[in-house]
Amino acid sequence: MNGFRRWTARRPFPGGLLLLLGGAEILVTMKAPLPVILHIGMQGLAGYLLPTLMVLIGLLLLFNPAQRLFYSIIGVLLSLGTWPTSNLGGFLIGLLLGVVGSCLAFGWVPDQEPRKVRRQRRKAARAAGRPPLRAGEPA
Repeated sequence: MNGFRRWTARRPFPGGLLLLLGGAEILVTMKAPLPVILHIGMQGLAGYLLPTLMVLIGLLLLFNPAQRLFYSIIGVLLSLGTWPTSNLGGFLIGLLLGVVGSCLAFGWVPDQEPRKVRRQRRKAARAAGRPPLRAGEPA
C-alpha cells in the first residue's frame, strides 16, 4: 500500500474533499462574471464567509480527523447556510457537495476492517468447506 493510500485510509478523505470542493465551487460562483448570477439574501460578508469556512472545515477534516463529528456538523450547517447567502448555495451544486461530504465524514468509522467483497467471502467459505452464507442468514 503506497503512502497516499495509507494516509487517506486513516481519515474521512472523500467527505473532506467533497466539502472542500463544495465551498470552492460556491466561491467560484460568487466571483464568476456571469450575467446570470443571482443575488438572493445577504450578499455582504456572509456570502463569502460561509464558503470560505466550508473550505477551512474541509481541510480540517482532512488534517485533523479526530474531531470529525464536530467538523461535519459544522460543515452541514455552513452548507445549508449558503442557500440564502451565496447564489442559492452555488446553484445547488456546492450546497449538495457540502452536505454529502459532511454526511460522509460524519459516518466514517476510523478503526474498521475494510469489508471483503462477496467474491472473497465465497472463496473463503469454499476453502473452509462450508457453503457460502446467503443474504439474511446468521453468521
